[in-house]
Amino acid sequence: MKKQRLGEFEELVMLAVGILYDNAYGVSIKKEIEQRLKRKVSVGALQSALRRLEGKGYLKTHEGEETQERAGRPKCYFTITALGKRVLEFTRSTRDEMWQAIPDVALNPKLKGA
Repeated sequence: MKKQRLGEFEELVMLAVGILYDNAYGVSIKKEIEQRLKRKVSVGALQSALRRLEGKGYLKTHEGEETQERAGRPKCYFTITALGKRVLEFTRSTRDEMWQAIPDVALNPKLKGA
């Protein structure tokens, strides 16, 4: 896969969109990442990442129903595209290959003397 890489935060955002599936909108994505990683996420950073991922063709958006709680504005929902799925799979397989290439002794120094 040529030049289709995800940064760490982009990967986390994509994974959160996948986890949330039909309920992936800004606030729910932010909460998902914060709850799972015990890490604060700024709205600005999240919105930038979502727009960047959409621009790359990894995510697509659709509007939900207008709600009173949002002053008549619809929620913007995100879904993973086929290209987004491929880049996530590539990212996962690359990480798995790297993990598999680490010798046991590198992560467990006690083995070195055995």
